[in-house]
Amino acid sequence: MADTDDYLRIADDVAADIAAGRLRPGDRLATQRAFARTRGIANSTAHRVYRELARRGLTVGEVGRGTFVRAAQHAPGPALAEPAAPDAGTRVNLELNYPVVPEQAALLAGGMAPLLRPDALDAALRPIGPAGHPAARAAAAALLARTGFAPDPDRVLFAGNGRHAVAGAVAALVPPGGRLGVEAYTYPLVKAIAARIGVTLVPLAMDADGLRPDAVRAAHRSAPLHAVYLQPTLHNPLGVTMPAPRRVELSDTLRELDLWAVEDAIWSFLHEDPVPPAPAAPQAGPAASQAGPVPPPPLAALAPERTVLVDSLSKRLAPGLTVGLVLPPAARRDAVASALRSGGWTATGFALEAVTRWLADGTVDRIVRAKRRDAAERQALIRKHLGGFAVSADPRSYFAWWELPEGWRAESFLAAAARRGIAVTPGTAFAVAPEGAQGTAPAPHAVRLALAGAPPDLLPYALTTLAAVARGTPEDAFPE
Repeated sequence: MADTDDYLRIADDVAADIAAGRLRPGDRLATQRAFARTRGIANSTAHRVYRELARRGLTVGEVGRGTFVRAAQHAPGPALAEPAAPDAGTRVNLELNYPVVPEQAALLAGGMAPLLRPDALDAALRPIGPAGHPAARAAAAALLARTGFAPDPDRVLFAGNGRHAVAGAVAALVPPGGRLGVEAYTYPLVKAIAARIGVTLVPLAMDADGLRPDAVRAAHRSAPLHAVYLQPTLHNPLGVTMPAPRRVELSDTLRELDLWAVEDAIWSFLHEDPVPPAPAAPQAGPAASQAGPVPPPPLAALAPERTVLVDSLSKRLAPGLTVGLVLPPAARRDAVASALRSGGWTATGFALEAVTRWLADGTVDRIVRAKRRDAAERQALIRKHLGGFAVSADPRSYFAWWELPEGWRAESFLAAAARRGIAVTPGTAFAVAPEGAQGTAPAPHAVRLALAGAPPDLLPYALTTLAAVARGTPEDAFPE
């Protein structure tokens, strides 16, 4: 028998089989006893091998069913352009959510032409600080404006993207070792940001109206919070938009507790239409009926002295050339600017100049209107193909939260979807571990579907396939 110290080498061999595709997502491994017999090792060594594979995130064990290869982490990239049968290796990406509409490249190209003149390009390639320049601040302030809310352009700061904007705001408001309250289901990268800068996340209860102010007060009484991060409009992944009365109550709570808020508005462009667009021909089809009422004002309008508003152009435009926006209270502007500089989170001059031009010439407005129509059409497919399931989604958003039928766990469903060439995100990616839980988080039997990653002609196939999987059982999905 091999020495028990060889378990790492054996685990490496199995990991290599997974990486090479010899073991596919959803494949069931032999029982530990059978594995030990095949490899000529002790049962205790097999147990250590399986534990090591689980520690690396390569496998998942299910009580009474066995150990399965987890769905792989897929490299970012476009889904296939043509529909294909599941056994042909179709990759439909319902994990990443970068909206693209057919007309956007042509629209963006028009605004780029003046920037490519040598004199303009020379200026755009020079270093630039978090405050940008006056034209950029004025354009950004106009973008952030809402009915009854006109931000001061001199308060606007710029980050490399939305993640950088969030990181700068959190770093400026919460000291290392401090406590940041977050919704119980939150943007996954906030967890990574908090770990990087040494901030403890405190999950706060939600209900049908979003974050509960009483949960904020209870957490603060337990041990003082420094700030709260939340998504009041089109919460990702739940799709909730906080109504006006709740926003007023939450604003009062921030003042009462002397707390800061980081308000993430990155998806709100799909819901909000602060400046009525120029009249256009009526849109045919289901998308025409999706324009809802103007949403409640942002927290930054209700509690401007307590709120840092963050936004981004990546979802509105494209992830390859983006800018993050930060609107802090005047009293915290210098601290946020310093955090952006020290973290290396500032925007580049070229991206800022391009975005400023696209804002000024109406390109951003035109692309946003196209993406609103696109999101509504994709949500119509959700209603058509997943009707009857427990799916929560705003008809204007690019994502849906699916509470899986009884008998399904998120990891099992993830693996079953991966075997059919479809990548989805488990609910655990959004769940925040309670304090003292040693890194574990609640395990919701749910997945998030990101609708922007698949071409429109592949999305119906993907949804139909997932519906068929969900109507069966894990045993049906993984036949012997």
